[in-house]
Amino acid sequence: MNRLPATPTNLWSVTPQRRGRRLALYVGGGLSAVAVGGSGALWGVMYAETKLAKRRIPIAVDPPPVSHDTTWAAAGVSRTRPPIRIAMLGDSTAAGYGVHRDRDTPAAQIAIGISEAARRPVHVTNVAVVGAESPELLPQLTALGRARPELAIVMIGANDVTELTKPSVAVPFLEDTVRALRVLGAEVVVGTCPDLGTIRPLAQPLRAYARRLSRKMAKEQTVAVVRAGGRTVSLGDLLGPLFMTNLEFFSEDQFHPSAAGYAEAAAAVLPSALDALGLRTRARSASPFTTRRVKPVARAAAQAVAHPGTEVAGAERFGRSENRSGPLAQLRRRLPRRRGPALSPETAVPISRAPAP
Repeated sequence: MNRLPATPTNLWSVTPQRRGRRLALYVGGGLSAVAVGGSGALWGVMYAETKLAKRRIPIAVDPPPVSHDTTWAAAGVSRTRPPIRIAMLGDSTAAGYGVHRDRDTPAAQIAIGISEAARRPVHVTNVAVVGAESPELLPQLTALGRARPELAIVMIGANDVTELTKPSVAVPFLEDTVRALRVLGAEVVVGTCPDLGTIRPLAQPLRAYARRLSRKMAKEQTVAVVRAGGRTVSLGDLLGPLFMTNLEFFSEDQFHPSAAGYAEAAAAVLPSALDALGLRTRARSASPFTTRRVKPVARAAAQAVAHPGTEVAGAERFGRSENRSGPLAQLRRRLPRRRGPALSPETAVPISRAPAP
């Protein structure tokens, strides 16, 4: 399907609700196909779950707030200092669909957190497009224009899963994007594909199949990003447990994150963003069951998808960044060195703000 190029003013394209409906349809169809030759009862369950999910997923009404071309300063930060420049690329998660204020989008919340830690303003170039798939990252690179960000944050993959696009097809576009951003001089942090098994309208076993597809995509994304010189943060089911017990983490459509939900995602990405910018962080093992020892990136990626908030970055062992298995990586969980109101959108000041489209 041909689409308009991804530009800062074209943030509203294919709605994420349509993507969710397609997930129910395609994943349900995939599981039904598995059931052929087996239990007809499973086919009936999957068909019923697909219909129910499609009814539960609401229709989109409003676009996300514009968070492009805005400079933020945390409370007490001088406005006269030169800003750190960051870019945001990806899909509805990066665009901030589901909130009404630009300061509540992930881009703004991450910018405010960086500003608080660095004591400098942060300028955001957000070219993310609602409904974007991995091939649309390349037009988003073009949309950056002459911007030369010091840090680029990418959130992508969910729509590739809903379209049943294989990682072998989708991930090379992400890898090419990371390489291009590195050539521009930007550090790159990628929030990998979230666990679509946490979507409330999906029932079991439809939900389990969506989780399997999401984790496979996230694993392959991690390997490719590290190979291209970036680092990843596993989003996984980061918000799943919170969504199940706290309705305030949902936006009004009960499908996308609210400002509080996006704050959790931003908090997961922020420590890696700070470290990429040279702002010191603390690191520890991702879980009691993993170590920080250098290992093949494929093994690190497989462990990361099961531990949301985990960073995977390239590493060296005995002076070498690769072995016979490929690139080497380190698995860890980062925490900001400073402890304070790192994400404080209510006290942040927008020094400049993009005009409404």
